[in-house]
Amino acid sequence: MTGKTTSAGLVMAILKKDIRVYSRNMIYLFLTVLSLAFFVAIFWLVPDTVDEEITLAIFPPLSVMLSEGRESLIDRGVPPELLEEFDEIEAAFGEEGFELVEFESEEDLVKALRSELEVYRTEPGRFVTRAPGSDSPIPEGASEINLDIGMAFSSSFLSDAVLGRQSAVTVYVDAAVPEEIRGAMQSLIREIAFQLAGHELPVEIPAEETIVLGQDRLGDQISMRDRMRPLIAFFIMMMETFALASLISNEVLQRTVTALTVTPMRTWHFLLAKTIFGTALAMGQAVIILALVGAFTAANWPLLLLIVLLGSVLFTAVAMLVGSAGKDFIGQLMFSMLFLIPMMIPSFAVLFPGSVAAWVRVLPSYPVVRLLYDVTVHDYLWADSVVSLGHAALWAIAIYCVGLFVLKRKVAAL
Repeated sequence: MTGKTTSAGLVMAILKKDIRVYSRNMIYLFLTVLSLAFFVAIFWLVPDTVDEEITLAIFPPLSVMLSEGRESLIDRGVPPELLEEFDEIEAAFGEEGFELVEFESEEDLVKALRSELEVYRTEPGRFVTRAPGSDSPIPEGASEINLDIGMAFSSSFLSDAVLGRQSAVTVYVDAAVPEEIRGAMQSLIREIAFQLAGHELPVEIPAEETIVLGQDRLGDQISMRDRMRPLIAFFIMMMETFALASLISNEVLQRTVTALTVTPMRTWHFLLAKTIFGTALAMGQAVIILALVGAFTAANWPLLLLIVLLGSVLFTAVAMLVGSAGKDFIGQLMFSMLFLIPMMIPSFAVLFPGSVAAWVRVLPSYPVVRLLYDVTVHDYLWADSVVSLGHAALWAIAIYCVGLFVLKRKVAAL
């Protein structure tokens, strides 16, 4: 019993010393407070809304294109009852998710997409344009809009489509428009042409339930603020690697560990104290940041605490590796970046979702980022997280064992 009490007392003594040293290091203390304040401020400043409409610019105006198409076909002897498809074309552009901006000239359309012409919405379905910096006043209550994509149809597009003839359509896109939006607009043009020609699309469209995998986010897209919530906690844990690595490196270089060995302290006391201190430091700040950004709920808080614990152990292990290898501040910084830059990659894969490469999935930090994201954004609970939890635990244990082994050998060699 006495031995256990003595061991606990030794570990507590080392922990108190580490806390005292950390609190006296004004640089890391200042950076810790600044990081917490900065990330919380950024979180609340990032927009929490998502624009789910595609702003589509077209030339010529839809009404002009439809009327000219009807007149051209009637002049060619096409019966009016065969032009009912025109009404469906007009309805397609008026569907939810589309905001149509019509231009009188293709030149103005291109200028607007290049931001050489400002477009303002005065009321639903009505727009005005003005040159940037011009003296013409902005209409009262008007809101500026950004165009995503533009289409310039030939004047004979509708009649050509009905008659089965080739017709040119130019699609203008900004470089920032995702590839899937470009493909969707091209598919829309093909569908219009097939519909006007009286043909079905040359593919069989599967039922909707076979397309939507997982939670259907149609009309409920994830805002950038929600995407950032788990990543802020991840970055806070990762940044504490520098503080703990610096503490370990200084004790190794200054041979503080050697001085402590003249006491009843054993190497494992030192390693256990560093593990507890590093894990508590990273986890404590991550919990604070998650609480400040409203990540905890009555259902997810135990799971979220476990995920943060696994992440904190992972980065504590990395700090042990870095701290035992660094010979000075620059060396420690270089070793830190060598480990942390690859571990940052999964966070960007989650922030900008899509197909995650196989090599990204095998990085040690991926399961932690994935879990933080799924639990705070998609409301995953225990049953949904078992596999990722096991993956994260295996990585944390493996890297911790390596870090423990390297640091132990370094302490023993002093």
